Amino acid sequence: AAAAALVEEAMPGTYLTVSSTLLPSIRFYDRLSTTALNSYVGPKLNHYLEQLVARLRDAEFRGLLLIMQSNGGVMAPEIARSKAALTLLSGPAGGPVAGLFYAKALGRNTAITTDMGGTSFEASVAVDAPILVNDGEIARHKIALPMLDIHTIGAGGGSIGWIDPGGMLRMGPQSAGADPGPACYMKGGTLPTGTDANLVLGYLDPAYFAGGRMRLSVDAAKDAIARRIAGPMGLSIEDAAAGMFRVVCNNMAQGVREVTIKRGYDPREFPFIAAGGAGPIHSCQICNELEIPLQIVPRESSVLCAMGMLLSNLQHDFVRTFVAGLATLDWARLAALVDDMTGEGERQLAAERIPAHRRAYTVKLDCRYVKQYHEVSVEVPRETIRARDGAAVAQGLHREHNRLYGYSLEHEKAPIEIINVRVQAVGSTDKPRHPEDEWSGANAASAQKSRRNAYVPEDNAFRPVPVYDGHSLHFGQRIVGPAIIEEVTTAVVLTGSWDAIVDKFGSFVLHRKGREDLIEGVLAARKQEVTT
Repeated sequence: AAAAALVEEAMPGTYLTVSSTLLPSIRFYDRLSTTALNSYVGPKLNHYLEQLVARLRDAEFRGLLLIMQSNGGVMAPEIARSKAALTLLSGPAGGPVAGLFYAKALGRNTAITTDMGGTSFEASVAVDAPILVNDGEIARHKIALPMLDIHTIGAGGGSIGWIDPGGMLRMGPQSAGADPGPACYMKGGTLPTGTDANLVLGYLDPAYFAGGRMRLSVDAAKDAIARRIAGPMGLSIEDAAAGMFRVVCNNMAQGVREVTIKRGYDPREFPFIAAGGAGPIHSCQICNELEIPLQIVPRESSVLCAMGMLLSNLQHDFVRTFVAGLATLDWARLAALVDDMTGEGERQLAAERIPAHRRAYTVKLDCRYVKQYHEVSVEVPRETIRARDGAAVAQGLHREHNRLYGYSLEHEKAPIEIINVRVQAVGSTDKPRHPEDEWSGANAASAQKSRRNAYVPEDNAFRPVPVYDGHSLHFGQRIVGPAIIEEVTTAVVLTGSWDAIVDKFGSFVLHRKGREDLIEGVLAARKQEVTT
């Protein structure tokens, strides 16, 4: 604090980050790197916020301005100004929040949320709430602030197909982007991309891309695939396109494994949320590879992250270093620290005008077995701390360690130590009202707009499939795969082993054939509507 005062006196108006305020925890390098990142992005974010606030004021905006954080919550602009690093990975953070919302609409409290756009594919997991990690990297710079555990790979509609020196077909991570974009855009791009393959496979209507505002060239797509993939590999254009589709889906399935199997979760037990403009085209094939039986394609699929921002709560994460052995723990000192950190959260939420009944607090202890280097965050109710229940803390570590690494040292009675105390303060915000549709008993055939040949992966062949207008489908209507559902901003491709039903929010709930039990949440909503 004294050093900060001297800097402010010598250089008034300079953007200043105090590491002990931003990140009051051990590990010098992590704190240094995080502080440097905050100081780098802070002036730029401040300038942007100043302009934004001025424009909103001139427009006589009367609403509440909130800024998205990397942890899946929102914060006031005043906090963002001093803690700009909290926003560094905030772009995709709304997706997991929205994904869990749609899963809960089906009575589920878990979700795998994915988002596939033009250049990248993101995957994350939620169990009651989106999973957080306490550190990460940005451009090889360490950042030790809580953020959602989102795994990103270079797989999107613009991912370029190429052949490696060993003769293997690859997809990405290079991307054609939006300009020049895929070859079928006819904007100068000549390299074959995932979008070109989807067009050749019949998943996209060249006359209805972006609702018909943009026409695609099938000939240009075929020419790019023929020159770069099919010719060199001795394949037909259609087989090459199918190979491109399978490879990129395999890449994305591996991305999902990174946040599920490698974190101790079985992906088959989670509903799969397919989002992004390109996501629902590939989701059935991804789920086929992962043996996931249930999917949800939100009506807002292509803007899922924006939807998640509207559903996010105010959230503040506090951390303090507290090194102590569990066996000799000073419980009174720990309780006092938790009370102090909770009080800090209380004051922050009160300043943001969140009433007391909308505030909630979660306490976690970063624990480890003695002589380990990395910790495991264990949620500990405040009642456990008041009761001085060390056995409950130990059981929490054993359970989490076993889930993450496949073993624990419970039977060895290894000593346990606490390294950090974490408190998460959450203020529930007003949520937008999501319009609900009325149950429709009509046959989905009324929404069918055409039929066209499309590739069915299960048959490894092209078949005539029905094409439906997504906006003409309503709550309760069912679609039998293989089929294609066209929206203005995306297309939902039902492969041969999948059927779908529309839920009350207009989302498409996909389930494996013969697994009607998985859509009980949709049918229960109908029963509730009838009862009401």
